[in-house]
Amino acid sequence: MSQSSRRPLVAVDARMVEASGIGTYLRNVLSRLVAVGPEWRLALLGHPEQLARHSWSAAPGVEVVAHRAPLYGLRQQMLPAAARARSPDLLWVPHYNIPLAWRGRLLVTVHDLAHLALPEVFGRGARRAYACLTFAAVRRRAAGLLYVSRFSRDEFHRLVGAPRGAEWTVPNGVGRQWFEVPSPPSPERPYLVFVGNVKPHKNLGRLLEAFAMLTSEIPHDLVLAGRRRGFLTGDREIARRAADLGERVRFTGLLEEEDLRRMVAGAAALALPSLYEGFGLPALEAMACDVPVLAARAASLPEVCGEAALYCDPRDPRDIAAGLRRLVTDAELVSRLIAAGGERARLFSWDHTAAAVAGAIREVLDRA
Repeated sequence: MSQSSRRPLVAVDARMVEASGIGTYLRNVLSRLVAVGPEWRLALLGHPEQLARHSWSAAPGVEVVAHRAPLYGLRQQMLPAAARARSPDLLWVPHYNIPLAWRGRLLVTVHDLAHLALPEVFGRGARRAYACLTFAAVRRRAAGLLYVSRFSRDEFHRLVGAPRGAEWTVPNGVGRQWFEVPSPPSPERPYLVFVGNVKPHKNLGRLLEAFAMLTSEIPHDLVLAGRRRGFLTGDREIARRAADLGERVRFTGLLEEEDLRRMVAGAAALALPSLYEGFGLPALEAMACDVPVLAARAASLPEVCGEAALYCDPRDPRDIAAGLRRLVTDAELVSRLIAAGGERARLFSWDHTAAAVAGAIREVLDRA
């Protein structure tokens, strides 16, 4: 049966649907792609029990195909037989970890290239080799590439090369619910917040060093909201610094979305001193709920935050400390950042993101 006589089938690797960063992207885009309705059918490849928690996975024209292969293992290199049997017209992978054995049309979202850009942080071993191999395959074989920022697009060209397929730069969005967080009650102790999983490029060591410089000056705690797994074994120096600060540093672990919004909305400021971000969504989400932001003057963050954040040198703990100090002492600066932040966050919409992704899918299918 020709494509012109039936609705095309778009398969989506949805195994990361409940992850924090890419999962947020997937959940917001997929829920809107489903609403496109009769234009195409969707086959969601992932863990059925996870996808079942999202009502849009049971919408008409959507089917769930079990795909439990580890994200970076050997089983990842082939789609499950049930997916191949459906002969999808397009496979959309929302990360660079494409199945190398797939020979059909391919659309890939590139969030960042941290494993290639920061060998001093991520090492030069097997993970970097895997990333080099897979990104090279993406460049050769993808019919279309979606980048979440101009920075990530430029990094792909610099570190991998110009792709053979079409390209689109499609920024992430900010969920409407971030603008509607009820004003939280004043916390017993004021706090600064960091949002993100504990990974080397998040620069937590220097953030903790900077915070230690301030503990005798300010009453605030530092709350780290994100997955802590691997923290103690991954960087003993960071673990030691956190332990030295005692109760002044609090770990929340991975929070439900509503709890995370409340946590961010109640903070005096959000710190995002990352060495490398492909986008930096927590900064915009904080702006949406009137929380001032200290961001690294690095990678995509100036592109995303514009004039609505206070910036610091992420490799200088003293500069990070100076920025945090200003955000808890300079009321005029905070007022200006809050006003600018709300305007900035409203420029980014998941509706626009999903519409652009849908347009890329159409174009790749039409080029067949």
